[in-house]
Amino acid sequence: MSKGTIVKVSGPLVVAKDMRDANMFDVVRVSDERLVGEIIEMRGDRASIQVYEETAGLGPGEPVESTGMPLSVELGPGIIENIFDGIQRPLVKIREMTGSNITRGIEVDSVDRQKKWEFKPVKKPGDHVENGDIIGTVQETILVEHRIMVPFGISGTIRSIDGGSHTVDETVAVLEDSDGKEINLTMLQKWPVRKQRPYKQKFTPDEPLVTGQRNIDTMFPLAKGGMAAIPGPFGSGKTVVQHQLAKWSAADIVVYIGCGERGNEMTDVLMEFPELKDPRSGEPLMKRTVLIANTSDMPVAAREASVYTGITIAEYYRDMGYDVAIIADSTSRWAEALREMSARLEEMPGEEGYPAYLGSRLAQFYERAGKVMSLGSEGRMGSISAIGAVSPPGGDLSEPVTQATLRIVKVFWGLDAQLAYSRHFPAINWLISYSLYNDRIAKWSEENVSKDMPKLKSDAMRVLQEEASLQEVVRLVGMDALSKGERLTLEAARSIREDFLYQDAMHEIDTYCAPAKQHRMLAIIMKFYYMGREAIAGDIDIDKLFSIPVREKIGRARFVDQDKVAAEFSLMEQEMEEQVKALVSGGGEDA
Repeated sequence: MSKGTIVKVSGPLVVAKDMRDANMFDVVRVSDERLVGEIIEMRGDRASIQVYEETAGLGPGEPVESTGMPLSVELGPGIIENIFDGIQRPLVKIREMTGSNITRGIEVDSVDRQKKWEFKPVKKPGDHVENGDIIGTVQETILVEHRIMVPFGISGTIRSIDGGSHTVDETVAVLEDSDGKEINLTMLQKWPVRKQRPYKQKFTPDEPLVTGQRNIDTMFPLAKGGMAAIPGPFGSGKTVVQHQLAKWSAADIVVYIGCGERGNEMTDVLMEFPELKDPRSGEPLMKRTVLIANTSDMPVAAREASVYTGITIAEYYRDMGYDVAIIADSTSRWAEALREMSARLEEMPGEEGYPAYLGSRLAQFYERAGKVMSLGSEGRMGSISAIGAVSPPGGDLSEPVTQATLRIVKVFWGLDAQLAYSRHFPAINWLISYSLYNDRIAKWSEENVSKDMPKLKSDAMRVLQEEASLQEVVRLVGMDALSKGERLTLEAARSIREDFLYQDAMHEIDTYCAPAKQHRMLAIIMKFYYMGREAIAGDIDIDKLFSIPVREKIGRARFVDQDKVAAEFSLMEQEMEEQVKALVSGGGEDA
């Protein structure tokens, strides 16, 4: 265990001498207050340490002690429903001990050592197990069965296994390895946050992560095990979109990381989530959620650690066979923390002052997402879907963080300030956004939603793109210069935008829209467009077509209860057919 002395303090960066025996990424305790830090650079016997707590008052001559261990997270029952800071300290426990402010140097176990859990063995003495095998289960919450796995690098024959009530650090099983050595297994593991957890095989994502958001699920879907970015300027609704994804996405576990966003927004999350109901089970959403809070007023160095802490927890539950969604808000603030530490280390700056390794650090985070087969003889499938918000200054999508992110992710949900200011939410611009998973999940859509879903989607996108071109003509010469077909295109595009893509996150019914309802909504809008094209060939009055009574019902279709969708939409389709046929048979002013 290496001991040294502080020679320099520069904000969150502390330089200590006499640290020759320490290693890169060792966790250290700084000063007599034992502040938590991590070695990020070694030069001779001098170690540069990023400190994850406030360094005010530190000075040269104070002691530094290396623990000899890398920054790690504790993995075991008790993580779900918890709220951690960037280095996995439980904030609720700290508040009980010290009040509303975190005391510097406080040491608290990440996972409660006192609470007893009911361990149910699934293996028996004499069974051979290898790393990744499940030896027993614990009902962590009403929604999550915690599967106790053999730690990485361990295999052998079970000599004894003890069901019943245990704390996380009590022995629940004894293994004998090939050398005859006995190994005690507990329900608690530790894993270095910067090291990816191993798996057997990685697969191409081929199933969508259903979010209940029409603009996302229908137009720009994210696959389970995929990567997505949400860039957008201030006030365009990034945080609300991420909250919606955390609330309603069809993931078994949600890990929400507030890495550098405003404290009041994180407060809203902490206050709101315990009140929310899971749409699939009716239980509180927190029963399958982990929150990591490292807001902009907390130590800057911990922002970087918070992202790795979150992805490591996500990998742990993925290895149990769960689908996990990890949401980082926002990676721009994380990148700013990298830039600040890089400047204090006096490294050569890259574009806009960001370090040259910005792209590789972003890739290290996003590439840990994916759909995999876990270690172990059972061959469990699990996935991590990574969603990161990007906050480009002034909404400039050409800045380094956005561009580096777009080179990695496969879904781009570009938020538009103009749409947000016109109160169109979610403000995802359909002309610049894209998803590279469309072709991969088309088969799933055909089998689980409707065979015509891919065609409806492509036709709707074509109408929206044609609208963008026609708007230029309208601005120059006015609506009167357009043909009936072009006016129909504009009207259909308006209906797609206002009746389908617009979604009220605060409305009890409209906040979540199931895939079947999304299909019926888009289908009836496109049916109006298809029937309209046939009708205008008969020289009818186009204005009468636009004002048929069923159009008002289509405008309110998003408020139809899920259990009434089939009946209500069938009735609307019938009314539309009757009203358009009556209009065609009756003729228009030109007939």
